[in-house]
Amino acid sequence: MTSPALADDSAGFGPAAFQARTAATAAQMADLRAFAELLFTWNTRMNLVGPSASASFWERHAWDSAQLLDHAPSARTFADLGAGAGLPGLVLACLLKGQAGARVHLVESMAKRCRFLSAVVEALDLPAVVHNSRAEALALKVDVVTARACAPMVRLLGYAEPYLKLGAVGLFLKGQDVEAELNEAAKSWRFDANLSPSLSHPQGRVVTLKRVSRV
Repeated sequence: MTSPALADDSAGFGPAAFQARTAATAAQMADLRAFAELLFTWNTRMNLVGPSASASFWERHAWDSAQLLDHAPSARTFADLGAGAGLPGLVLACLLKGQAGARVHLVESMAKRCRFLSAVVEALDLPAVVHNSRAEALALKVDVVTARACAPMVRLLGYAEPYLKLGAVGLFLKGQDVEAELNEAAKSWRFDANLSPSLSHPQGRVVTLKRVSRV
């Protein structure tokens, strides 16, 4: 039986399509496959991703995460808030592995999820550090602060504020309700926002935030 980590997604988007779109090396693809295997194995005993993940890993998870590198091609340091299942942080770490100065900070408040993240980082020797902490309790200087399925924008900005104050650009993966989230956040925050269509889902958006401050 083919492992879900190695098979094409239900929509036909698989590792070959991912590699073609990202120009990932053979070594990077091997790390991503190993990450997927670990993710699905750990998911049998803790809730990391939904039950449909094995049928959509390459497009909805790996490619969704990897597209952030197109928005910040010169970035080498990232903070992934609410890192949970390692999306996008562990995907970014796999693709940045071996590059000078690369570092992904995986910030997660739940200890059991930190154990999963640490296991993947150690097994694959990734350029990543796991922080068992609330996001807003840290102030890490990084090029990009990111999050996926973490919180509505009005709360997410509070979590990301320490990183943004140190010069990070915000790159957040959001769904179809992002404009309503930004309108609500604008009651408490000032920011410059740019919305780009997600490459992995027609209803998704990549939100780039700069010049963020409280009202």
